Amino acid sequence: MENKDQTPHINVDFFEDLTGDVSKSAPESVEAIGNRIRTLREEKGLSLEELSNMTGFDVELLSQIENSEVQPQLGTVMKLSKALDSAFGRLVSGVGEKLYSITRKDEQKIISRSTSHKGQKKLYTYKTLAPEVKGRHMETLVVQLEENPDEEISVHDGEEFIYVLNGTVMLKIGEDRFELEPGDSAYYLSTTPHVLGSKSGSSTILAVLYEG
Repeated sequence: MENKDQTPHINVDFFEDLTGDVSKSAPESVEAIGNRIRTLREEKGLSLEELSNMTGFDVELLSQIENSEVQPQLGTVMKLSKALDSAFGRLVSGVGEKLYSITRKDEQKIISRSTSHKGQKKLYTYKTLAPEVKGRHMETLVVQLEENPDEEISVHDGEEFIYVLNGTVMLKIGEDRFELEPGDSAYYLSTTPHVLGSKSGSSTILAVLYEG
């Protein structure tokens, strides 16, 4: 969900009674992901130029992400987590310490708002549903998708499952296009170029991402 390669788009908001309104939740600092990426990069003794060579992302984009000028899409975060030898979940929602997680409706936290790679348009907002589990390999999110007219493509390691909660979701996998309605779902390998967005206005999905 990236510069031809950095666009994970997921927007998950089932029925209001189930997930609540994403926009009404007080966000955890949306700067957290950029700060975590910088911390891990510095811990590994890497420069922005070296991280750029490892991931293919421009130095300027990496700098904007670390300074919270651009909120990275999930595919971008997955690539960075691989390059930094870090669990994807650690970058997205922090390190968990529990063996299981029970998340009540009013406990869901907005953890980021992803933007286009130029930072000019919000593509989606997502909540984490199980941040407390230690050593997890899946990330479960409720995502509110916006329209994605530029069709920024995402390609990264792992697998994804999405379930539409409300609205109409536009999904492109390779050259195939689909309109998904509430109750529809899709499972695909994230290594296949894909584009995800709302057909009109906002839509909500439940998304499960596996790092692979």
